[in-house]
Amino acid sequence: MGKSQSHIDIDSINFEQQREHVNNLLEQRSKRFGEFDHSLRQKTGVFGIFKRKKDMQKSIDILREIVLTDNDIFLETKKLLDIKENESDRKENLASAYDEQISGYMHTITKLQAENEKLRNQINDLESKQRNRHQTILLLVIIILALSFTLYLRMKPHKPKNLTQE
Repeated sequence: MGKSQSHIDIDSINFEQQREHVNNLLEQRSKRFGEFDHSLRQKTGVFGIFKRKKDMQKSIDILREIVLTDNDIFLETKKLLDIKENESDRKENLASAYDEQISGYMHTITKLQAENEKLRNQINDLESKQRNRHQTILLLVIIILALSFTLYLRMKPHKPKNLTQE
């Protein structure tokens, strides 16, 4: 993300510098327009009533400078828009990459949850089988003890009981 952030910072700096440049050109244009307006009103001909060729040429030159400045403004504004468009494209690509990462993470989480559920079921099955084995072993031990006790009682020699002896 550091690389993307530095790109955005550089683009922001470039955008601000370009915007300042366009604003400076607009100020120059405004200043020249004021000069043009002044030159149109300026009449240095006979008794200040008429415009001389020199006055007209000066107005034309100023107007030509305004047109050149306008051309520069258009070019610099296009550069400004290109910077903004590149920044938007970069942000869109970054958002798309983040979406892909998030989708990948979600897929991995879903897969791990399914695997976790499968393992839990296996653990429950194994515990159930182990419980059944313990119950079977306990039942067999009880049966063996009961049979052993029964055999012991049957094998034990019976002593006749003498009722007369005290």
